[in-house]
Amino acid sequence: MTRFVLVAGAWLGSWAWDEVVPDLRAAGHEAYALTLSGLAERRDEERDGPIGLETHVRDIVDAIEGQDLRDVVLVGHSYSGIPAGQAAARIGDRLSRVVFVDSNVPTDGESFVSGWPDGRAAVEASIAGSGGFWRPLTADDCEGQGLTDEQTTRLVSGATPHPGATLTDPATLERPLAGLPATYIKCLLDWPELSPDVAELLKSEHWRLVEMNTGHWPMFSQPHELARILLGL
Repeated sequence: MTRFVLVAGAWLGSWAWDEVVPDLRAAGHEAYALTLSGLAERRDEERDGPIGLETHVRDIVDAIEGQDLRDVVLVGHSYSGIPAGQAAARIGDRLSRVVFVDSNVPTDGESFVSGWPDGRAAVEASIAGSGGFWRPLTADDCEGQGLTDEQTTRLVSGATPHPGATLTDPATLERPLAGLPATYIKCLLDWPELSPDVAELLKSEHWRLVEMNTGHWPMFSQPHELARILLGL
């Protein structure tokens, strides 16, 4: 039995996988959708210190190790590919495969915004002007992403501000990503070309590419197709 551990991207919580989880469980597998610290229902949790990238990595590792999960398919969407990739490198033989859904991938010493030469300043300015959080997306951000009006409303209304330090903290990799069994799911409506770092990783014999003809949030726009892909890994 596969244990799917699903982590949504910036601004989102476990609720983002509500239409994917039932398909995975109906196929006889376990599925755990996580909410990272500072987001959704965990937004107002009391913590001992600030929420940074390492906090989110530990959220994932602790969930897997705390429940003694094995044969794990760890799925990271968008921003969460960065903490999920780091967590995948830490959980050893518990990992069956890591799946990056139209996501960033971690590079040792680099942050989420490191690769944003044109947008980094805007993101950092947004964080500085919003009490240390990245403002949630708007309906305009969802244009051209294959979403219905209803899906857009659900996505935007459920989004919460994202802890800013998680976007600017550098990643730390304990194992090279190229050596991990991995699948990269590219959503073609968002941007059809692979980033250079993903294209390089896909040269590894351990990596494979799957394309979806939808936008950046396939758990909303094509949840059943996404579940079918995950089940076919």
